[in-house]
Order: sequence, then C-alpha cells, then structure tokens
Amino acid sequence: MKWFTYLSGALLIAGSVAPAMAQSSGAVLTVPNEATLPKGPVGDAIKYGRALLSNTRRMLPNNVGNGLNCSSCHLSGGTVAYASPWVGLTGVFPVYRSRNGKLISLQERINDCFQRSMNGKPLAFDSTEMNAIMAYMKWLSTGVPTGTSVTGRGFEKIDTSLEPDHARGAALYASQCAACHGSTGQGTPIPQGGYAFPPVWGPGSFNVGAGMARLYTAAAFIKHNMPLGRGGSLSAQEAVDLAWYVTQQPRPDYPARIHDWPKGGRPKDAR
Repeated sequence: MKWFTYLSGALLIAGSVAPAMAQSSGAVLTVPNEATLPKGPVGDAIKYGRALLSNTRRMLPNNVGNGLNCSSCHLSGGTVAYASPWVGLTGVFPVYRSRNGKLISLQERINDCFQRSMNGKPLAFDSTEMNAIMAYMKWLSTGVPTGTSVTGRGFEKIDTSLEPDHARGAALYASQCAACHGSTGQGTPIPQGGYAFPPVWGPGSFNVGAGMARLYTAAAFIKHNMPLGRGGSLSAQEAVDLAWYVTQQPRPDYPARIHDWPKGGRPKDAR
C-alpha cells in the first residue's frame, strides 16, 4: 500500500492542517487552474510554497526530522478530497482546536505538523518559507467563501466503535503495504535521497504526537485513500485493523503531548 505518499506524507502530518474528520457539506473543492497563477513576486511565492510542501524534507532539512514531506499525507499538493486538502483553509482559520485548548492560527497549525508529523522544528511566522506556504494555500482557496469549508475537508468519517485486531492488521500490511513501505515500515529510499514511498514507522516516520499516530485518524485516511489508486477498496474494519498494526509500531516520542487537550475531551485513541 502506497501509504502517506504521492510526493513521498505531518502529518505533515501524518497525519494534516485540517481537522481530523471530514465536513459533511460545504463548498465544492475546486483546484485553481495553473493559468490563474499571478505574475511577479506573489506568483513566485506560490510556486515556492508548493515546492516546499511537496519536497519538504529536502528543502527544509533543519525543520524536518524524518523522511516525510507535507504532501505525504496531504496528497497531490493538498488538492485531494478526504486526504486533508488545503483548499479553503485560509478562509476558516483561526479556529478553536481542542487539542491545543485555544484558538489557533493557520501558521500555528502548520508548525504543529512540523513538530509532530515531521518530527521537526517550527518555522518562524515571518519567514520567507512560511509566507510562501501561506501564499500557496491562499491561492488554492481561490473562490471558496470565507468561513466555508469545502466538501472533502479533513478525512472521511469512520466508525470509532470498531475494535482493531492486530493479527488481521499484520496480514493486511504484508499483503497490501509492505511492497512499497517495506516489511519493517522503513519506506522505499531512492538513490538521490528521500523516499519513493515514505516510512510509516521507525525513526524516519511521524512521531507519537502526530494525528496520524491515532488509530481512527489513520484508519480514516487509509479507508478513503489507500492502497494508492484503489482507495475505498478496504472495508472500515480492515482500515481499523491495518491502522492499529501500523500506529502501534515503534516511532519517535513527542514528550510535549502530555499538554494536549488541556481542557479535557481527550479522544480514546490519543497517544
């Protein structure tokens, strides 16, 4: 299974800058035509932001501590419905986020992913890189009314009452995922550096504080998007079994997670 790939994710991801679960309705997710890119500095910033999000590990080595790119989880440059797309995000932030226990900006959400999904370090809010990422997300959000979520924001909903089975998950990983992500979750490296298919556990993957390290968040992503090109072919139960097997494997720690959900409401699958 080509898990967390397309451009070899975070959370970022692992697991996204959008909330973990998809919105039930909203504006149509429409990706702007390339011809609408403005000329000059703004257009250059948009292109740079897109490149950063697609090649994060190579272009921001001081901020990425693993083998992932932002687009490992936010597929095709954040343009795929139910793969935590970035379309429309600039018009819905700031938002209250229970994991933080406060209202947060989009820049804070992006940095949250750098620290968790990328197991790395945050960007300065006024940096060229952060401004370029924001410019790209703003361009992607062209035409989406302010305050409106697109249909397909976040991930597909999944039944959180389903209980995982480790043995079934191990068998599914072997048959559906190992060919791309390796029998030990190490990913498929390429000679020039980076990965054709990124690691899904171990030191090169997202840490335990990432959204994708949560059972039902990972299962929702898997259910709709994996195996790559055959999204939806797994049942919800299979997605939960597979997500359990992967999320319970060794990965980097994130000690600051003890401060998550300071006002309560901690999900049952939180690490």
